[in-house]
Amino acid sequence: MPPVPPPFQTPQEPVAHPELLQLGSALAADEPCLRADAARNRARLLEAAARLVAERGADAVTMEAVAAAASVGKGTVFRRFGDRTGLLTALLDHSEKKFQAAFLAGPPPLGPGAPPVERLRAFGHAMLRRSNDDLELQLAAEPCAPRRFTSPARGVLRHHVAILLRHIVPEADCELLSHTLMGQLDPALIHHLTKQCGIPQSRLEDAWTDLVDRVTGAPPAR
Repeated sequence: MPPVPPPFQTPQEPVAHPELLQLGSALAADEPCLRADAARNRARLLEAAARLVAERGADAVTMEAVAAAASVGKGTVFRRFGDRTGLLTALLDHSEKKFQAAFLAGPPPLGPGAPPVERLRAFGHAMLRRSNDDLELQLAAEPCAPRRFTSPARGVLRHHVAILLRHIVPEADCELLSHTLMGQLDPALIHHLTKQCGIPQSRLEDAWTDLVDRVTGAPPAR
């Protein structure tokens, strides 16, 4: 039998892990030091990209289109965001940091103060609702295959799930199990189930609760 993983800190105390991360952390590492004019240019580009998403959908957001909408050269957009994925993930940054704050330090049951299994149920429900709001943008910002599981923001989410699992089923391989659970919250799967199969959001939330209860052996939620 594999050795039992060592205990983790209680999840009610935010572990010494992720502070609130920007999705494009590598690209945004210099943001605190941006000159005022550079910060204004970045905000202007993001505003232009957001308008394109609102008016024409995420597929319309290209580096060329954003440059034209913001009346700047295409090279300016590339220098600021690196590539289209960097631009789109920057658009998701505010939503991501707000969600991280909610599960790391917000009110229970999503935040600290509730039993781990209740927090895990609430986490999945909140992820599903957030994806419902930002689904098109999340799909457009999906990293390529080699980067898909190394994204800092994705790592924060999966790490949080692993911590909660360690408290509920410490004998399990919680590292791999957290990947399994996160698979049910994948934006591409949510798009397939809701948009292509017509499955209502409430059914996805019920399925998440059922999965958590089966995996953890917890009594069914009332």
